[in-house]
Amino acid sequence: MANNLKTEKKVAAISMLCEGSSIRAVERVTGIHGDTIGRLALRVGESCKKIMDDKMRNLECRKIEVDEIWGFVGAKQKNAKRAGAYGDVWTFIALDSDTKLIPTFVVGKRDMYHTQLFMEDLAGRLSNRIQLSSDGMNAYPEAIERGFGTAIDYGQILKTYSVTDLAGTTAGKYSPAEVISVEKNVIIGRPSVSSICTSHIEKQNHTLRMHCRRLTRLTNAFSKKLENFEAAVALNFAYYNFCKTHRAIRCTPAMEAGVEDSQWSVKELVERCGE
Repeated sequence: MANNLKTEKKVAAISMLCEGSSIRAVERVTGIHGDTIGRLALRVGESCKKIMDDKMRNLECRKIEVDEIWGFVGAKQKNAKRAGAYGDVWTFIALDSDTKLIPTFVVGKRDMYHTQLFMEDLAGRLSNRIQLSSDGMNAYPEAIERGFGTAIDYGQILKTYSVTDLAGTTAGKYSPAEVISVEKNVIIGRPSVSSICTSHIEKQNHTLRMHCRRLTRLTNAFSKKLENFEAAVALNFAYYNFCKTHRAIRCTPAMEAGVEDSQWSVKELVERCGE
């Protein structure tokens, strides 16, 4: 299909999508048809995944935090079979806590297969031994051992939450539970116990939900196809790594990690995606 959108229109649409606007909101502001925006987002998102795959190589990270964030495609899992949808989908994310770089991500189910795929991909992008921190998900230790062997220092942080009288109510459903204890366990190697932490990646999960409309809580925005969901996440991470100035480091994560020498504009990102 011919692509007749002007570059300025593409940049406006992609900028709004990267800052948390829905496709319909972009349509109302820019005047671009929603279907055209969707096709543009899919093309750019798929190209962003390739860009990150090429750029995130031989990384000299020291401390990596990993976590997974929930979403759904087509319908939530309880309705997926009836709707013929993919159902619950999990995005595995790795974050360098020093440079704030996201070296890789994997979209799929919260199972052993995708956890191993995630860890093998992460291991292939690093040039040195790292300290890795995760939550207590059962699949992590085996997947990390398969991906890294013993050439890693890995620890888990386990948080115990309180059960209050609000449990089961609307207030309890949407309010965070109180953390009553935190336990840090050494799993592989000799990690620094004081550095076993997932706070930075948990904050990144919040950033992702605020900037990727398909992952915003309590809205009717969601993907109908898995490839659209993955493209939206890839677009967000490329924008985060290469275009957005991180307040903590006052530059982009890609610059802080030495992946790029300068900050990309959204126009440059769009052009690098072949648009």
